Amino acid sequence: MSRRAVSVRLFTKWALKNKYLQKDVAATLATPKGHRTLPEVLEIADAKIAMDSLATRAAEEETPISLRDVAMVEVLYASGARVAELCGLDLSDIDYERQTIRVLGKGNKERTIPLGNPAMKALKLWLKDGRDSVKNAQSENAVFLGVRGKRIDQRTVRTVVYVALQAVEGIERMGPHALRHSAATHLLEGGADLRTVQEILGHASLATTQIYTHVSTERLQKVFKQAHPRA
Repeated sequence: MSRRAVSVRLFTKWALKNKYLQKDVAATLATPKGHRTLPEVLEIADAKIAMDSLATRAAEEETPISLRDVAMVEVLYASGARVAELCGLDLSDIDYERQTIRVLGKGNKERTIPLGNPAMKALKLWLKDGRDSVKNAQSENAVFLGVRGKRIDQRTVRTVVYVALQAVEGIERMGPHALRHSAATHLLEGGADLRTVQEILGHASLATTQIYTHVSTERLQKVFKQAHPRA
């Protein structure tokens, strides 16, 4: 509809200029605003189920790749980082003392993101007991590696997240971006201010981050209707 509105305005402007019209009849034709759907997010309990399921699998399998998978999903949820940012992590980007990671976001903008204890623990476990078993000459300084030792690719990360979230009953197929959306929503629900969430996610505009306030409100209304006897 937006494209059609623009086309009509350009056409009538051209028609007026070439004297096919005496008046630009579409000059005030407005461009409709696109409908913005709210992102899908996990409940906090569901996020815990997904993390616990991965950790249980890792304990049963006792393989380097299972340790890697736990670390990747934990870091994605803890940091709200994009998949590309996770894949681009180097060993030098981890600050163990401050418990932060440094990522390179859109527009080559660098930012520092704090990690919680579970994510840091999983990351250290992968680097201590898993990475050395997979690394080779092609690994360079990449934090996360594929089975052949190269830097992990985005497709593999998405597959890992899909599998992890399958442990949660009643949700549609969700990928890494659902973890990013969930991290932002859970931060706001936990009391974080909008500006802090903007910094963590690396949004250039606060308006982009504000969508999560709508998500939180929608979730609040949903819980209210389910729980209150006179809702």
